Amino acid sequence: MLVAFSVAPSGTGREDASVHDAVAAAVKIVRESGLPNSTDSMFTTIEGEWNEVFDVVRRATEAVGEYGSRVSLVLKADIRPGYEGEISGKVDRLERALDTSS
Repeated sequence: MLVAFSVAPSGTGREDASVHDAVAAAVKIVRESGLPNSTDSMFTTIEGEWNEVFDVVRRATEAVGEYGSRVSLVLKADIRPGYEGEISGKVDRLERALDTSS
C-alpha cells in the first residue's frame, strides 16, 4: 500500500506561521522507519503493509502535535495487495508513457 500524507500543526504561536520544524519531526520518523518513502513540497508518501504504514503515520502525527494546539492530517491511500515497489514503479510507468507519446 502507498499512503501519501500531509500533517501540520496549527495554533503554534509563531509570527511567521511556519511549520517546517514540525514537518521535519514528522519526516524524521518516516525516514527512520526504514519503509520506502518520498517527500515533496506537499506530501510524504510511504510504502508498506497496512499496520506498519499507519503506525508510522500515527507516530508522525503525534510528533507534530508537540508543536501546536491542533493537528491537521490529510491522507490518500492506494491499496493494491500483492504489489511492492510502487512508490517508484508508478512514476516510472508514467515517464515511459510520456516518452512514447512524444
